[in-house]
Amino acid sequence: MRAYVDANVILRFITGDPPEMAREAKALFEAADRGEITLALDEIIVVEVVWVLHSFYKIEKNKIKQVMQAFIANEGVEMADKMDILLALTLFADKNVDFADALVSVHMNQNDVRGIFTFDRDFDRLPGVKRLTPGPTPFAG
Repeated sequence: MRAYVDANVILRFITGDPPEMAREAKALFEAADRGEITLALDEIIVVEVVWVLHSFYKIEKNKIKQVMQAFIANEGVEMADKMDILLALTLFADKNVDFADALVSVHMNQNDVRGIFTFDRDFDRLPGVKRLTPGPTPFAG
């Protein structure tokens, strides 16, 4: 069987809160470990999980990186862009930026896009990305 897994199930598993739901989530992930089910996962779900773990549960970025990389690397978890997410998790923790910004920078580099119009100075810490200031800009062409 193959089915999507939502952020709330992953969060129950990671946080153990509430205990009954955490036990049910753990049983699901153990079934995936045994190859009984394949759990499909989209980027947006990972973005939501990382945001909730960091903003609500106040878990440190390095811990989130470790937990999420282990979860995503599981053979029972299927996602189209596993390597993108794994790299973005590393940037999120190592460069101390928002996860969404890290993921955008991964996509930018893959698509050979170097500039991003933003007021967010976090992009200055991301490799291969040039932060551009919005405003009157001379555009060629």
